[in-house]
Amino acid sequence: MTHSFAADNALPQSQHSPGPTPEGNAERSPEHSPERSPERSAAGTALGAFGMVALIGVIALLLHMLAEHSPRVGPGYAGWAQETIGSPLAAVRWFLGDMTEPLFYKSDLGAVGLLTGAALAWCVGRRGVKWVGTLSYDSGLWPWVLASASMSLLLSNLVFGWVLDDGWQPTFVPFVCVAPAMVLLYGAGWRTCITGAILGAATTTPLALLFIPTVSAPLALPAVVASVLAMSVGSVISFLIARRLPWLVLREAREVRPATQAELPPSSLNRRVPADAVWAARRVLKDFTETHFFANELAGAGVILAVAAAFVLNPGLPSYGTGLLPHILFAQALTSAIGVTLWRGWYREGGWAATYASVVSVAPAAVLAYGGSWQGIVGGALIGAILAPPIAKAISARLPTGFHPVIGNTAAMAISTAVALPLIGLLP
Repeated sequence: MTHSFAADNALPQSQHSPGPTPEGNAERSPEHSPERSPERSAAGTALGAFGMVALIGVIALLLHMLAEHSPRVGPGYAGWAQETIGSPLAAVRWFLGDMTEPLFYKSDLGAVGLLTGAALAWCVGRRGVKWVGTLSYDSGLWPWVLASASMSLLLSNLVFGWVLDDGWQPTFVPFVCVAPAMVLLYGAGWRTCITGAILGAATTTPLALLFIPTVSAPLALPAVVASVLAMSVGSVISFLIARRLPWLVLREAREVRPATQAELPPSSLNRRVPADAVWAARRVLKDFTETHFFANELAGAGVILAVAAAFVLNPGLPSYGTGLLPHILFAQALTSAIGVTLWRGWYREGGWAATYASVVSVAPAAVLAYGGSWQGIVGGALIGAILAPPIAKAISARLPTGFHPVIGNTAAMAISTAVALPLIGLLP
């Protein structure tokens, strides 16, 4: 639930990728390298985005039918948290499950698919193969992003794992905020990696543990509101501390990257629609791993297929054993498609939009809150796609240098979820 990439901050404002600048303008988020392009056509974007929704919808429908014939292999979700206290295997599985918790999957097999897809994109991409897409915004920092995020997650589990004796706890939160953002802002190296890992675990997890009973519970809101709020506040604290650490130097102050050449506009509308459709379909897949700071199509496909396999093997494990994984997958694809189509203009000339924000907050939270009803699926997807990206944009645009837009993105998740869920309850 997070992101941005500060790789090109040393370039003139008209050329660099979105991110915190001296003027505080995060119109283009630092989470990614520029995707320079002309204005995307509405027809082509909608065709590709909703084509991906149709594909994931078919997968969701198949999963719903196959669940009735599942062999129910392996353990379910019930009792998993408590087992981590006395079982190293259960603790390792919980650690892996935390990697897909931001997507509401909580699946160790899903994490294997996520990492396999990302690793494949990394290995093949280094050979110059273009079809695998970019990874971690084409920064070349994916190994460090993964290392720092994993270390922060490990610390969270080691230090706060004892609270799992009482059931589920938000041990996952450091994996998708401070640590990977710190790497993208300050660059590669063990100092950055370890600093981000420690700051993330020391701020976000305890804040989430505090906010759940003091914010979410009194307001009758799902725990995701407290979790993403903790990510936002914890990130602010962490980046304030980072500014005062002498061994951390912002990448914008030490490296200059060449501007990415803009794509030439297609020569005709007929050629432009298919190109836009392909871009939009890939963009929807990217949104499934944007919160991990991977933003890669193969990683997105990997986590979807792997968690689908986990559901077929035992529907009682993914998505907290609710059996609602198919509904969540469809709602996530739908909210991404609506957002990509609606806010497509923000991607122009290297721009970016936080269309992933609802994928990891409003949409899945609405599915769980309303039991997989159509009101929850469609209402959550629509309201989340409308609210989250502009809120994220407005907050991130006001951040000063050295403050990653993950702050605005996660704050937008908290606000939009808190607003959307009561609104959905008013639908007939």
